[in-house]
Amino acid sequence: MGTKEIVEEKIDVSALLNGQSEIILYNDDVNTFDHVIDTLIKVCDHTAEQAEQCAILVHYTGKCTVKTGEFKKLKPQCLQLLDAGLSAEIQ
Repeated sequence: MGTKEIVEEKIDVSALLNGQSEIILYNDDVNTFDHVIDTLIKVCDHTAEQAEQCAILVHYTGKCTVKTGEFKKLKPQCLQLLDAGLSAEIQ
């Protein structure tokens, strides 16, 4: 007998309707600062300074909002972050 994992995604409907969502990047013990910074520059169009600040915040606080905007515009960016091995979600 196996165990089934159910993943529930919570989406704030009011945030979707008013167009304001955010990509949250989470800390992990796998990715280097350089990889996180390079990925944020490439995927989120951050400057080097923005990306470095986000990487530091993620490291010390566990998470950081790296992009805000409409859900439909953020979804492909979030998927690219995930494909790059980062831990992220849209809220």
